[in-house]
Amino acid sequence: MPAQKRIWTTGAAPGIFPLFGHGIAFYRRPLAFLNSLPAYGDLVEIRLGPRRAWMVCSPELAHEVLMDPHTFDKGGPLYDRLGKLMGDGLVTCRQPTHREKRRLLQPGFRPSHVAAYTGLITAEAEAVSRAWPTGQPVAVTEAMMSLTTRVISRVLLSDSLDETTAAEVRDCLTDVVRGLFVRTVVPIDALFRLPTPANRRYRRALRRLHAVIDAVIAQRRRGAVRDDVLGTLLAARCGNGGTPAVTDQEVHDHLITLLLTGAETEALTLASAFSLLAGHPEVERRLHAELDSVLPGGRRPRADDLPHLVHTRCVVSETLRHSSPGWLFTRVTTEETELAGCRLPAGATVLYSPYLLHHDPSSFLDPERFDPDRWLPGRPTAEQRRAMMPFAAGSRKCLGDEFAMVEATLALATIAGRWRLRHLPGHVEQRPRPGITMGPRSLVMTCEPRPHPASTASPPPRTAAAHGAPESRTAGDDVVDHA
Repeated sequence: MPAQKRIWTTGAAPGIFPLFGHGIAFYRRPLAFLNSLPAYGDLVEIRLGPRRAWMVCSPELAHEVLMDPHTFDKGGPLYDRLGKLMGDGLVTCRQPTHREKRRLLQPGFRPSHVAAYTGLITAEAEAVSRAWPTGQPVAVTEAMMSLTTRVISRVLLSDSLDETTAAEVRDCLTDVVRGLFVRTVVPIDALFRLPTPANRRYRRALRRLHAVIDAVIAQRRRGAVRDDVLGTLLAARCGNGGTPAVTDQEVHDHLITLLLTGAETEALTLASAFSLLAGHPEVERRLHAELDSVLPGGRRPRADDLPHLVHTRCVVSETLRHSSPGWLFTRVTTEETELAGCRLPAGATVLYSPYLLHHDPSSFLDPERFDPDRWLPGRPTAEQRRAMMPFAAGSRKCLGDEFAMVEATLALATIAGRWRLRHLPGHVEQRPRPGITMGPRSLVMTCEPRPHPASTASPPPRTAAAHGAPESRTAGDDVVDHA
């Protein structure tokens, strides 16, 4: 294992810019900083302003941390800030209460339920893209945010949100996410109490988001039982017919958490996928060929089509590797412990970055290249599977990882089966600027309708891989550290 080295705010380490002002420099150039760290060891001590922190730079150490949530619990500046938004939900809760919270929410994301959501996802994907004007600019990120907000709100709340309220929730989520990251890396609360436009926008969005959720819970308490996640939470009881298992505040925290994690990250994944496809025409051509074969005439995909959308799922997997929305996460040690030969005190902040792991050339050859074929059945090595973790790993792996993969695959198949999206003239690919998540936040593209060749070809035969054997689920096995 490479020797550990310390990187201080003085910038004495070669190739590392200084970190100062409570992480402001890290906020400005985080990806350049992350890419520099593996050269200094598998575990690198850094300082973010006055804080000491340890960055994990290898898949093996990342798994060691994630597979021991009792020693490396959720916490640190990221989760401290998220806690103010999400309360004590599944993402931000500490390990002692996590298992029970996960048990309550698990039924809504079981494989049988995920299959039942197919029609919902494809109907919303078709609705959001149906009226796109041919040859005219389309706000792709905004459209994907509308799509994913509608899908997750219907999974959680059935039809409790009308179109106007769902659009309002989408805008509130966008404003909240944009304001969270700077509040995480610049821990000076006085700055965020100033009446600046950005601060007012953030506080207004937060208040409205909480008000909408409270109103839905109150309305549902007075109405009929519904078969959705909210209905599951409200019906949960302690023992046989005992007292309610969760309070209204706990229900509120769960819904805020799932809305935030289920809408914004999925929207950024889809926006990134369309942007990457536009820049890689051969990959796009193979995707369209698969869609024309599996979905003749441009019909909507069904649940039984999923095993045949192999290349489509590979595009999603490679998008999550290349441009994972969840790019940096923290843990806090609950006791003094040893990691990679280094003694860490209780309360130490440990960071891991899916972006760093996914772009390390020791795991992925030519990591900046977008290559969905990396994830074809039988292609990825055990080391690549281990390094691929957009949904984290261990007992706190994302609750909705397979739902997210299915949603992205179906949405991509539905929209790409109908449209070809193109970058605007003069488009220049830019390095993403991370926030609490990372991705193209204001992507605008033009769209062209795609002709559907007449075809009577049958779908490809079902194989072990097509049925979801381990080799076909590469990105879903250890894939945003949200739950």
